[in-house]
Parts: sequence; C-alpha cells; structure tokens
Amino acid sequence: METLHFTFDGGQALASGATPALVGVVGSGNLEVLVEPTGEADCHIEVTTAATGFGRIWQAVLDDFFARHRPAGIRLSIHDVGATPAIVALRLDQAIDAFRGKKR
Repeated sequence: METLHFTFDGGQALASGATPALVGVVGSGNLEVLVEPTGEADCHIEVTTAATGFGRIWQAVLDDFFARHRPAGIRLSIHDVGATPAIVALRLDQAIDAFRGKKR
C-alpha cells in the first residue's frame, strides 16, 4: 500500500455547510472517494492505493480534476485498488456532484 498527499490552493469554496459525500466501492479495479468540508482555504487530497509507484499519474489526474472544478475547503480521501485514470476522473466528478447535491 502507498499513501500519497496532495494540496491545491487558489480554488473556490464549495457549498458551506455541505455534508460529507461517499461514492464508489473499494473492490477489484475500483475505488471510493469521500469528500468532507474542512472550512480551510485549500483542497487536501489523500490517496491510499494498492498500486504503488504511480505518484506522477495521480498528480496528473488530480491536476486535471482541480483545473476543471477548482474546489477549496474540502478534503478528499481516496481508497484505490487499481482503478484506471479514467475511472478515477469519473469517480472524482461523481463525488463532487454528490457533495454539491447534484445527481449524475
């Protein structure tokens, strides 16, 4: 297992008072994402993954996610067992939508 930490700043705070959102299921080839409000100015992301040595790929996927959504004031906890970058991107979009109260 590997744990990676990322912090992004310069985003826009998501809905204040939002409740945590959990999407996905940890299982073969999938992942789960928990989004929690922090009240801080940054976006903190922690990835726990069974696929070690892919830090640069995670950085690229999360850079793209942040560029598209610009979230702030949240913590994302990602538990991965080997999902592809495309699945990670889709699950992150789903998690942000759920956190904002949108249905996808």
